[in-house]
Amino acid sequence: MSVSALELHSVLVATDFSPASEKPLRHALAIARSYGAKFYLAHVVSSLGLTMTGPEAITVAEQAVSRDAAHLEHELVRSGALAGVEHQVMIRHGEVWPELDAILRQEKIGLIVLGTHGRHGVRKLLLGSVAEQIFRQAEGMVLTVGPGSYQDSRVEASVEKRTFLFATDFGEGSRNALPYAVSIANQFKAKLVFLNIIPAIPLPEGMHRCSADELLDLRQKAQATHLRRLEELVQHVPLAVSPEFRVELGAAVTISEKILETAENIQAEIIVMGLHRSKHVGAVTHLPWATAYDVVCRASCPVLTVRK
Repeated sequence: MSVSALELHSVLVATDFSPASEKPLRHALAIARSYGAKFYLAHVVSSLGLTMTGPEAITVAEQAVSRDAAHLEHELVRSGALAGVEHQVMIRHGEVWPELDAILRQEKIGLIVLGTHGRHGVRKLLLGSVAEQIFRQAEGMVLTVGPGSYQDSRVEASVEKRTFLFATDFGEGSRNALPYAVSIANQFKAKLVFLNIIPAIPLPEGMHRCSADELLDLRQKAQATHLRRLEELVQHVPLAVSPEFRVELGAAVTISEKILETAENIQAEIIVMGLHRSKHVGAVTHLPWATAYDVVCRASCPVLTVRK
């Protein structure tokens, strides 16, 4: 695709009508309005547990969801949130992800927005089974609005400067995501900060130990090399705002921490990462799965992941 013009015709938010769904709903509407895209509000009445209790239970559940959807649509219309936005409410029943996937393909959805029901664990937040399944399986663009994300989308706010963060390891998934990162940065006239993290500095062949000065020299050379690679990514790319390039050092276990720390320091409004499906079902490469998962769960801003 052209890096200069991402055409986004449809935005879907997956909702369960809980308070946690309000945040992703607002972000999805703001993006749909900015792009002039059609807005879809989708809910799947899970068949899990209902099938065994009979068709009446499914009917009752669908009726309750229809009432919730009608009430939400009425409130959005009344508040003006849907003003000028073409929209459609879609309710299905069955297994959640297969039904959502069918909607995505049927309507050719360009962006899916989802929230999380993160709960505090010992070390991190958890996405929740449905959100995690969507995050793992969905092709294209997924905007995850985590529990730590700000309540309202900032893309419609009147701000003098915007900053988006693009974390890259130069892999295939990252290359696929680059056009999307550039396009949304241009759409919102944001400065795109390119971030690459070097997990470890490899010693030259034959060198098993090095002095502090030699280690410092190796680090500086590695950073200079990776900085040039970042700059080469946008040599022929039309960016509305001059980009910024950052190379950080850190052990593999700190990659997500570095991404989150950088996002906080530059006050990023969106973090963009590329994911690439591996040969193993449900697995992703590029930034390791644990890294991408950790960033999505803990980020204080929405995270846009792109998988092709």
